[in-house]
Amino acid sequence: METRVAVISIIVEEPETVEKLNGILHEYGEYIIGRMGLPYRARNISIISIALDAPKDTISSMAGKIGNLHGVSVKTALSGVTGHE
Repeated sequence: METRVAVISIIVEEPETVEKLNGILHEYGEYIIGRMGLPYRARNISIISIALDAPKDTISSMAGKIGNLHGVSVKTALSGVTGHE
């Protein structure tokens, strides 16, 4: 199956949502290349970037689940680089 390289950017404004977010990230762990999280204490938010290599449907599903969490904003950027599982 064809895969794409992508970055999902996440802003968490509700700290109580972090546990649910981590559960989603664990669910898709096999596709995650790396992750960077920055707590921005001055604004009481967390900024998270997730790099992944996954089928496009999987990327969309993951972003959709994250975006449905209360107090979470998400954006996805897809690369033109493709590969195969």
